[in-house]
Amino acid sequence: MNSLCEVLLGDCRETLKTVPDQSVQVCVTSPPYFGHRDYDHDKQIGLESTIEGYVEQLVGVGREIWRVLAADGTFWLNIGDSYSSGQRTTNKNDPATPSVNTTRAPVLEGVKDKDLLGIPWQVALALRQSGWVLRSDIIWDKVNPSPESVSDRPVKAHEHIFLFAKQRFYYFDRDAIERRDVWNITVKSFGRSMPRVHFGVFPEDIPRRAILAGSRPGDRVLDPFAGTGTTAKVALELGRPSISCELNPDYVDIIKKRTTTTVGMPI
Repeated sequence: MNSLCEVLLGDCRETLKTVPDQSVQVCVTSPPYFGHRDYDHDKQIGLESTIEGYVEQLVGVGREIWRVLAADGTFWLNIGDSYSSGQRTTNKNDPATPSVNTTRAPVLEGVKDKDLLGIPWQVALALRQSGWVLRSDIIWDKVNPSPESVSDRPVKAHEHIFLFAKQRFYYFDRDAIERRDVWNITVKSFGRSMPRVHFGVFPEDIPRRAILAGSRPGDRVLDPFAGTGTTAKVALELGRPSISCELNPDYVDIIKKRTTTTVGMPI
């Protein structure tokens, strides 16, 4: 096993069970958003029939993160919101995204057509209720947001990055990053440079800032929703070993191209 960059292939709710208690200093991740993509896997998170079901799944992952995180560690969660889809339930087989099916949030009881669902804060408050100390709501101000065709609301140009801790006092190097809770970060477009690209790639500046603030050189970094391995790549560049969990073997191939890794055995 490569001690610098380990990838566990499989459902993170299972593969995380193989990670020792308190063996990770910082967790930086961005889970699949509610009702955004269909990754064609029966254990995927994000296509639950209710918001409550989605939140429950992420709280379950949060319990495993809590177990593997050091007592003075931190958990950084990047998560975006969704809109009610009315009667539009899917947009599969879109030629613009041949390898990752776009989808839409399901029709939800008690939610009006076009409602903003408020997913990020529902997840954050549920994690707080489960025991996490919610320390900050960082706003990722997208310098170059994706264009939208909507004409009856402002274009979405931000996402949330929540900072959690296990206790009141924890390791945090405030001089390592931007001290304000609004981060102006450009969205990187991979275009056609990476085959079968994961369309939820987040910019390297997010894990870089979180890793620098939440860990020292040599501390282990965790990403339970690795995608294309952005967190692992940045951790390696900063001299931190990492553990990544990824459900889709196609994305593991991409991670291997971006980092030098050894793939763990699936469960």
